[in-house]
Amino acid sequence: MNNENSSEDLTIKEQRELQRQEKQARAEERARSQGARRWLVWFGVALVIVGGVWGMTKLAKQQPTVVTGEPIPAVSASDRTNGATNAKVTLIEYSDFQCPACGAYYPILKKLNEELGGKVMFVYRYFPLRGIHQNAQISAQAGEAAGLQGKFWQMHDILFDNQAVWSDLPNAQDTFVKYATNLGLDVERFERDMDSDAVKNKIENDYQAGIKSGINSTPSFFLNGEKITGPQSYEEFKKLIEQALATNA
Repeated sequence: MNNENSSEDLTIKEQRELQRQEKQARAEERARSQGARRWLVWFGVALVIVGGVWGMTKLAKQQPTVVTGEPIPAVSASDRTNGATNAKVTLIEYSDFQCPACGAYYPILKKLNEELGGKVMFVYRYFPLRGIHQNAQISAQAGEAAGLQGKFWQMHDILFDNQAVWSDLPNAQDTFVKYATNLGLDVERFERDMDSDAVKNKIENDYQAGIKSGINSTPSFFLNGEKITGPQSYEEFKKLIEQALATNA
């Protein structure tokens, strides 16, 4: 009798242990399921965040800073021009003396001016990228101050020829004064003009006019008022100008 009770008690214990194990297993399964759901939720949230950031970044790259569609201003007496004065073809460049891309186009434009200057008017307008080029503004002021003494294009060439020398200088103005001295300018007047409101306003007017016309990079070129995508070589650039000359013959 005692043996039967002991055997029956053992069976009950086994059943209870089995029930406990099953209950524990179900609890662990629920925990794993809840954990998986939480992981999926957080993963989904992360995807939404990353996707949103990627989308905004892509959109920002696709959208220009400012586009109003206004035509660029007509050439006036205040512009810095070179080449033929009564030309039927005008090439306007919005440029930054510290911009490496502008520096790369400089020898191309110089050669075009030498070859086609008798038929084409070349115009330089200031568009200093002050947010990324620390000496963009002061170099533009140096160019315009030299222009007030009739030597804009000479200073233009010196600035581009020596772009690598002054671009990272903490006080590039001293170097520009040396360039002015080498050009035979009245240095006292040059320094005074370089810091004058008239010079700063001229640069700002060019810049703001460019912004209104949708310009957001340098160099930006306009051939007879129409924006052109930067040609990749001297030959490509010359071909575009010759086409414009033929059209306006």
